[in-house]
Amino acid sequence: MSNRACNCLVVDEVVNDDNSVVALHPETMKKLRLYRGDTILVKGKKRKDTVCIALADDTCEEPKIRMNKVVRSNLRVGLGDVVSVHHCPDVKYGKRVHILPVEDTIEGFTQNLFDAFLKPYFLEAYRPVRKGDLFLVRGGMRSVEFKVIETDPAKYCVVAPDTEIFSEGKPVRREDENGLDEVGYGDVGGVGKQMAQIRELVELPLRHPQLFESIGMKLPKGALLYGPPGSGKTLIARAVANEAGAFFFCINGPEIMSKLAGENEIDSIAPKREKTHGEVERRIVSQLLTLMDGLKSRAHVIVIGATNRPNSIDPALRRFGRFDREIDLGVPDEVGRLEVLRIHTKNMKLAEDVDLERTAKNTHGYVGADLAALCTEAALQCIREKTMHTIDLKDESIDAEILNSMAVTNEHFQTALGASKPSALQETVAIVPEESREVTEDLESVKRELQKLRLFVFFCFLCILLSFVRS
Repeated sequence: MSNRACNCLVVDEVVNDDNSVVALHPETMKKLRLYRGDTILVKGKKRKDTVCIALADDTCEEPKIRMNKVVRSNLRVGLGDVVSVHHCPDVKYGKRVHILPVEDTIEGFTQNLFDAFLKPYFLEAYRPVRKGDLFLVRGGMRSVEFKVIETDPAKYCVVAPDTEIFSEGKPVRREDENGLDEVGYGDVGGVGKQMAQIRELVELPLRHPQLFESIGMKLPKGALLYGPPGSGKTLIARAVANEAGAFFFCINGPEIMSKLAGENEIDSIAPKREKTHGEVERRIVSQLLTLMDGLKSRAHVIVIGATNRPNSIDPALRRFGRFDREIDLGVPDEVGRLEVLRIHTKNMKLAEDVDLERTAKNTHGYVGADLAALCTEAALQCIREKTMHTIDLKDESIDAEILNSMAVTNEHFQTALGASKPSALQETVAIVPEESREVTEDLESVKRELQKLRLFVFFCFLCILLSFVRS
């Protein structure tokens, strides 16, 4: 393997969300002559580069490198793009670092940003920083975006305990680049298999159309996402568009036409024509069919439809060449619910007794929106306790000590769980329970007793029959 081939790696989603760390396979690190904890230089698109700490990860594939959304944004790359990795031995400890918050992420925030965000963030580890990079810090039930304005030594340095962090000055305004808190793949949980299908059908043709053209295959035109309300259909569409760098236009049903209030999915504008009573509805369906047929295969336009009633859509739309694939976003299982809970609580200050695994186990039938409402209710329960005992609602400001003492506990989650109701249980959802060995043995004994009873009944019936024949 050549040095260039070894240096060029495919970007993959990270497991441990850290702004300063990238993960590589141990064999890849060995080929690159890297050791755990080395500071490396990663180069992306548009002559962008950044510095990170390299860690080994056995679960990472050899030709891939795992990095979170913050690092990908600084490098101007997305999942599936190629970056190059280089040694960076000349990075020194920083003497002074100037960091300012991004203006639109601190609106309405009254706490000291240094004490609330920067100080605990840099105390966690020795973090390499690069001049001009953006990074996201979570805490206090919200996230704040910062920008590295200047570093000493210039361009790259590692923030150590004795590094002076200078954070005075006006907040910086948002530039043309997207915000680090925009929806991405890391914000969607519980739909791993479905997400792989959507990326294959939507993102791959948008980013690499030559793969389809080289084998003489037409590009896909659309995908239909269906599932119960709140399962994340629109969220997934936004995440795919943001990660692929595509323009996203969200068109709701009432923006075109709907005779029922509140309809916002494709079944409201494309119902079955034989079941519609008006000529206008039929014309709209026909026009939609004509428009989808008129999409050129090289126009790099993909239509994503969303509905919770797929059988109400006109059958002419549900064929290859229009909506090429239908993807079922069902109710998440226990592992999926745990992923969703971790996503919705990543900005929350959780107490040590919080058991998200147990909460995921006790939330059968909950979809993504239900779990988001559960986390919100738990946070509100924490706020209610503070406002009842320690906070005067007439005061304009709240003491920082009170804010620091706030944390969502397991009791708050249990209270919220008792007050919430899963929307997906309105439909039929079946699972196969895990049976213990004792239960299985009990069932076997019952089965044997039933077999004996069946033989006894058969014998009695035979005796009655014989007596009837003799008489």
